[in-house]
Amino acid sequence: MSRTAKSHILLVEDTPTLARSYIQFLRDEPYEIKHVETGAAALEALEQRRPDVILLDLRLPDMDGMEILRHVGTLDDTISVIVITAHGSVQTAVTAMRLGSSDFIVKPFTADRLKVTLRNVLEATKLREIVDTYREIDRGNFEGFVGGALCMQAVYRIIEAAASSKATVFVTGESGTGKEVCAEAIKNRSPRRAKPFVAINCAAIPHDLMESEIFGHVKGAFTGALGEREGAARMADGGTLFLDEVCEMDLDLQAKLLRFIQTETFRKVGGSAVEKVDVRLICATNKDPMEEVKAGRFREDLYYRLHVIPVHLPPLREREDDILQIAEMFLERFTQQEGKTFRGFDPAASAILMAHEWPGNVRELQNAVHNIVVLNDGELVTPEMLPPSLQNVEPLRPLPATAASPVEAAGDPAPESVAEAPRADRRKNVQSLSEEIRPLAVIEREYIEQAIDRCGGNIRTAAALLGIAPQTIYRKRTAWEEEDAAAAAE
Repeated sequence: MSRTAKSHILLVEDTPTLARSYIQFLRDEPYEIKHVETGAAALEALEQRRPDVILLDLRLPDMDGMEILRHVGTLDDTISVIVITAHGSVQTAVTAMRLGSSDFIVKPFTADRLKVTLRNVLEATKLREIVDTYREIDRGNFEGFVGGALCMQAVYRIIEAAASSKATVFVTGESGTGKEVCAEAIKNRSPRRAKPFVAINCAAIPHDLMESEIFGHVKGAFTGALGEREGAARMADGGTLFLDEVCEMDLDLQAKLLRFIQTETFRKVGGSAVEKVDVRLICATNKDPMEEVKAGRFREDLYYRLHVIPVHLPPLREREDDILQIAEMFLERFTQQEGKTFRGFDPAASAILMAHEWPGNVRELQNAVHNIVVLNDGELVTPEMLPPSLQNVEPLRPLPATAASPVEAAGDPAPESVAEAPRADRRKNVQSLSEEIRPLAVIEREYIEQAIDRCGGNIRTAAALLGIAPQTIYRKRTAWEEEDAAAAAE
């Protein structure tokens, strides 16, 4: 649950004595309570900070509480609202629930009633976030990432666990694996999700301008500094600062970055005033940071300051189960953009995509699919449509002939041999044929399981070679497991 240690409660109540009573009711609870008396003050408080729960009186001096409830529904669906009113009625309750209220209590109420209601709402929110997270992971769609490979599920869980902290995150991985997507996912799951996210690519900015880019400069600090400029640290105040390719930073600037992390203070280039900010820092590199430390190109003390929560993004070649899913996502996106008619990849093209090493990772796959859509048209992508970089890729080999096909396994008995047999021998012939001709469902299961085994357990590869959807295999395997369980219980 991406929340602070104490849940933040916004109490909207225009009667000061009642507000003091509610705050007293909750004095021993782990809540941070902010009280406002008007609807306008409530809307202003929502802009400044998103609470976990709003305790909302419906009768306010300047507006109807229902207006605030509607505003919350358009602002952030993770905020829970408990409506409090002395004018309770079934119709009011129904209207409040329809607008998104999590619960409804009527004045007067006891301290226990308020405590239980708040605990239930917060627990329900926590459970909903957990369920939504695992549903996203199961669907292979998590905060901009696509794919549910086991190695990626581990990444998703680290992101979810680290998001609520202010600790520095160090993301490593090859170019094109999605390090900025990872940084944005951490920000989106954090209490800073509504605050600024500022990204700087340390490899794309000249070294002599990097300090100004991060900390800003005053007028006349250097040639060309015609005015004062705010740096990324100031722009990210209250939010998240993402330093991509941080190992490219000069050693002198690394020392200043270390001090910034330790004190959360900095000076603009050419300035003397010390400024303080509240920033959550996320760094990334496509290099091995410890090797950079050993080579003397990266400060060891800075490395240990940054390397609090490490996240390693696996290369695409280690995410075999995700390659086709990501490719299909890009195909759908670019098909819509370009007004084409593609609806998928044929088995041969899928096998080539699965066999390629993808040294450029997801970025290379994205460019390849975009190339296909722009230069071709049709319903299915065929091998001839693939870009030149994939034309010489040897696709995954089809299943060896030793795996008997359903027709070969069933044999080809001559129907007339049974029909023409004497009546006395016909039953005997049918009985002997039943031992030779096995049910098609049994043969299908054996063939699919053999295909999965020959593909090293990779269901998506097996599905591509068999010419069926991966979901078909998943569905059949579930049915087989249920049949096996039922047979074992008999």
